[in-house]
Amino acid sequence: MNKKNLALGAGGAIVGLVAWKMLTRARVVDWETVSDKIHHAENSNFAEVDGATIHYQEFGDKTNPTLLLIHGYTASTYVWKTVAPLLADAQFHVVAVDLIGFGYSDKPASFDYTIASQARMIERLMNRLGIGKATIIGSSYGGAVASTLALDSAERVEKLVLVGAVCNDEVLQNPLLKLAAVPLLGEVLTPFLLDSKTLSRARMKQTLAPASHHLITKERVESVIRPLKAKDAHHSVLASARNWDANRIKEDAHLINQPTLLIWGENDTVVPVHNGQYLYDSMLNSRLVVLENCGHLPQEEKPERFVELVGEFCHNKKVETEWKKNE
Repeated sequence: MNKKNLALGAGGAIVGLVAWKMLTRARVVDWETVSDKIHHAENSNFAEVDGATIHYQEFGDKTNPTLLLIHGYTASTYVWKTVAPLLADAQFHVVAVDLIGFGYSDKPASFDYTIASQARMIERLMNRLGIGKATIIGSSYGGAVASTLALDSAERVEKLVLVGAVCNDEVLQNPLLKLAAVPLLGEVLTPFLLDSKTLSRARMKQTLAPASHHLITKERVESVIRPLKAKDAHHSVLASARNWDANRIKEDAHLINQPTLLIWGENDTVVPVHNGQYLYDSMLNSRLVVLENCGHLPQEEKPERFVELVGEFCHNKKVETEWKKNE
């Protein structure tokens, strides 16, 4: 067999594999099928917001001060599985939300998947749940959503906690996000990339500090991949990357007046700590805490310290800074 025939054969096999993947993937992930595998499924609820069904988990007494938790890109309420009940035990009413297009919320093709639209969804969910004002806690991409809510609907935000928060478009330099931006190529590769346990583990090793690599278990990998396996999730992941518009946070950070706690991991390679320093320098009413031996997800890597910091901040106690402002 000559090289031309080998190339044609290989090309045909690749086309066949892609076609098989596209045709056999589920359209959506069915909640009833997977709910027995979801952490705190007994705390899960669903609400209709502008025609979309939003999944959220609720903990604690509703008469306590409300904390509204927003996850990052490709993540879900899973990232709050440890701290949400601990925060409830600390006398808070906790609502952890799956953004549109992620977790077990709807993933409509008609949604524009901008940060501003996600922030509007959060505000309307608050209306739906009867929450007038809350402390908004945003992790990574969720930090950009939280910041946008603080800028556009300041009266709804009591305080702000930004955790390794996206505040610009730097992360778009990530090779995988660059691939996602390429028409057709992104559509072809995304189902394979999001379904890959090997790639998921590799991403986790980059996301978490080495001291936290023990958290990379089979259960964690499966829990992260599970809501991303269907066609609608593949679309929302691509659309969110292609409509990434976080530079507004950098430009307008000085306009955020709510008391703000910035929590960063010293070893964060996804949104490096210089971003936290920038926000600290820009936001008059902010405090910055940088945790040693911690990566991009302090709420998972240092849950007890995270809960302690949030509790002190929200109860107006002095937060001992663990980072000195650069002069």
